[in-house]
Amino acid sequence: MNDKKQGNSIKISKGQTFPLTIKRLGINGEGVGYFKRQVVFVPGALPGEEVLVEATKIQPKFAEGKVKKIRKASPFRVKPPCPIYEECGGCQLQHLTYDQQLKEKRDIVIQSLERHTKLKLDKLDIRPTIGMDEPWNYRNKSQFQVGQLKNGKVIAGLYGMDSHRLIPIQNCMVQHPLTNKVSEEVKQILEDFQVPIYDERKRKGIVRTIVTRAGFHSGEVQVVLITTQKEVPRKKLIIAEIQKRLPEVKSIVQNINGNKTSLIFGEKTLHLGGEEVIQETLGDLSFELSARAFFQLNPAQTVKLYDEVKKAAGLTGKEKIADAYCGVGTIGLWLADGASEVRGMDTIEAAIVDAQENAKRHGIENATYVTGTAEHWLPKWVDEGWRPDVIVVDPPRTGCDRKLLDAIKKVKPQKFVYVSCNPSTLAKDIDYLSKEYKVEYIQPVDMFPHTAHVECCALIKLIK
Repeated sequence: MNDKKQGNSIKISKGQTFPLTIKRLGINGEGVGYFKRQVVFVPGALPGEEVLVEATKIQPKFAEGKVKKIRKASPFRVKPPCPIYEECGGCQLQHLTYDQQLKEKRDIVIQSLERHTKLKLDKLDIRPTIGMDEPWNYRNKSQFQVGQLKNGKVIAGLYGMDSHRLIPIQNCMVQHPLTNKVSEEVKQILEDFQVPIYDERKRKGIVRTIVTRAGFHSGEVQVVLITTQKEVPRKKLIIAEIQKRLPEVKSIVQNINGNKTSLIFGEKTLHLGGEEVIQETLGDLSFELSARAFFQLNPAQTVKLYDEVKKAAGLTGKEKIADAYCGVGTIGLWLADGASEVRGMDTIEAAIVDAQENAKRHGIENATYVTGTAEHWLPKWVDEGWRPDVIVVDPPRTGCDRKLLDAIKKVKPQKFVYVSCNPSTLAKDIDYLSKEYKVEYIQPVDMFPHTAHVECCALIKLIK
């Protein structure tokens, strides 16, 4: 075997134990080390730790392992406060002090830029991560699967890591207390009324998921029951009981999803009781949230993130702004008072209807919203004589569509403000634009404390 082939061959076998020094955190919050020049990912291990690892999975380019023993612990290791932290898998970093989480998240951004760009990182302004004063109870929405034990008891929670074992969650520490309280009570009502609970293996039963969303400012709660079919036994009694036991529930909705799928929501949504929407406020803006409307999960940090977008846009009142992937218009409306005009676009028609309604409700007359892709609308507007000075994007985890980036290269706005929830795709998109645009700075924001997720607001400027 020649040296090159030998360099690529895996030298670790499944079940093997070996010592490992953890060098950094990976993008999923796992520890990363090297054994015989092979990359090894170890969930639960922290940078600087010396651990004894057992190999659990062998892949062509890396291995995965589990900690057998910590020989030298990180000074930043703490006892996770959540009793089911290691089973649940919803959080990945509760065993790391919060201040250190913020430093590691900045490092995850740097690693992505190292891997996917040729930028000189020592010359780049990557700022310290903006954290939360109170990094608990921040999530405004929970989506708990339901299951039933042999004794008829209904449980609600999340599937364990890499398994289809349902872990009951009664008091999630990152959820708003209202979502915890309401989910727990609705679960009890389903049990009391003996509603058939969906069994994933047998593909029988009716109720699959309880989705609960709370308005932090309004104190209003919306409950969505995800069911396999429209008919639910004793439906009217269940609605009345929810309203009786939980006066904070202002909206009760049913969504039907009979497919074998990991997606929570199906296509059909029915309004069952109360209002169709709940109210939520961000800064001076208020929003009506329907069951399917996208809204940021951490309202307190969203205000900080959107203020960073405003700062990056550097508005003087004269700028024309294009808001791609605009959703229900939150970012564009946040910027509207500092711009001459905002034009937003999104491919989801229902979101555009909400965005138009949100603009109207706030008396914002310099914002318009259209259905379609940015790559369709931007060149069309330029042909009509309207050229944006600033383009703002907040794309999904997959990053910007290549056609959108090509449209940006053609349209050449002075500033491109990129809100990212995935440092890897942010880095790839920055690299794709690097001949025409330079990174002014990147500001990481911690939207999801105790998880490996990190959001960024990047200011990218046209190279003169």
